Amino acid sequence: MTRDDIEAAAQRFRTDATRFLRHTPLWRLPGSALGVSCAEVWLKLEHLQVSGSFKARGMYNRLLAHDIPAAGVIVASGGNAGIATAAAARALGVRCEVFVPTVCSPAKQARLRELGADVVVGGDVYAQALEACIARQRQTGALMTHAYDQPEVVAGAGTLAMEIEQQGGRAPDSVLVSVGGGGLIAGVAGWFEHRSRVVALEPELAPTLYRAREAGQPVDVAVSGIAADSLGAKRIGSIAWEVTQRFVPQSLLLSDDAIRQAQLALWKDFKLAVEPAAALPLAALQTGAYLPDPSEAVALIVCGANVDPATLA
Repeated sequence: MTRDDIEAAAQRFRTDATRFLRHTPLWRLPGSALGVSCAEVWLKLEHLQVSGSFKARGMYNRLLAHDIPAAGVIVASGGNAGIATAAAARALGVRCEVFVPTVCSPAKQARLRELGADVVVGGDVYAQALEACIARQRQTGALMTHAYDQPEVVAGAGTLAMEIEQQGGRAPDSVLVSVGGGGLIAGVAGWFEHRSRVVALEPELAPTLYRAREAGQPVDVAVSGIAADSLGAKRIGSIAWEVTQRFVPQSLLLSDDAIRQAQLALWKDFKLAVEPAAALPLAALQTGAYLPDPSEAVALIVCGANVDPATLA
């Protein structure tokens, strides 16, 4: 994964006649606005992206880069990658089939159906849904989009980092990124390389990258907890493993309670209705898991908004 790959994805988006994707806002606040002792906090409001998450970038890049067969596209997802693929497929006028595990929230399943996707619910976790999806793809010949471990998917996610740099006028000093299978952090780190400190954040109950680093290689881990529908991959992706080994020096774990408190704070203090996965960057600052320097500009990627608003009460 290189900056050239990300530039190529951005060029596809610029020349795409449907103008499917959005340039999401970068909200620059003094650190004091979030109770943090640093110069600035940059909130990249990617939850305002088409389909409600950063996943739209990678899924759309994957579809634009390939001829789509008559069977359409197929994906396994905890929810967000499926929603993004379904939205992209609808924009291009092609069929979409999505396999989701039982942990996929009712709100996300409902959104998939609203987008016209054929939804298949099976397996307790993402890995089981992926196995069923692969078997189905072999039968139909549909174009498969992977939630996080395809070059086009990672490169599409990397355009988010390019956008942050363009909007901020420079690379931020640090970027805090939620990690599930690792597509987002691979794209972000692939763009910034060593020009920003990219920090990986995971729930304690879904530590795919953290455990891989302990083991010295990707390993299967048990996943559960508040963010399992978004960050529920049981193994870090191969692309993310390679990129983070080069460009991500720090991997941190956060408790479900800290994630929940940050999610509620984003709603109460800033009226940002986001899912738990989007709250890990703020949780890292609130808990002191990540301590920025006083002069630092810290970018927080607010990655997804596919949440039932009733859960924010």
